[in-house]
Amino acid sequence: MEEWKVQRTSSKCFGTERELAAGEEYYAALVETDTGFDRVDYSSEYWQEHKPAVFCYWKSRVPVKEEKTRLLVDNDILQNVFVRLEGETDARKINFRFVLCLILMRKKILRYETSELVDGQEVWKMKQVKNPNLVDVINPHLDDEKIKEVSQELGTILNGDFD
Repeated sequence: MEEWKVQRTSSKCFGTERELAAGEEYYAALVETDTGFDRVDYSSEYWQEHKPAVFCYWKSRVPVKEEKTRLLVDNDILQNVFVRLEGETDARKINFRFVLCLILMRKKILRYETSELVDGQEVWKMKQVKNPNLVDVINPHLDDEKIKEVSQELGTILNGDFD
């Protein structure tokens, strides 16, 4: 299995390289590259003017130092990314989607129904709370260490954890 490293944000607008100010609204985006996804940030002005092509995006605000860091994306964004990754065959994206599935299960947005073997792979049949259709999720049988690693990468992208 390949290791997937996510580039940390620089707190600068990717389009202009201008430093984003504390409290400033901006657009965070996932951009697909040959090696996976990179997170990039755009100032609201640049975003409105140029509408850059991205895999997905969400609007956020640069945290003020005194504020406690909190999740910068809501459940709808998590679901959107989960749905957009459906049918992907790249191992990193399958792992990413599986961990998103676990998060959505914990949030009671997805519910496990059953599983089956398809072409030698375990496929979970999941039900979305707001949608009666079943969704297939490949279980890549990640060990605890790999789940932790993918979760940290997911947190880096979605939370803005820059430790």
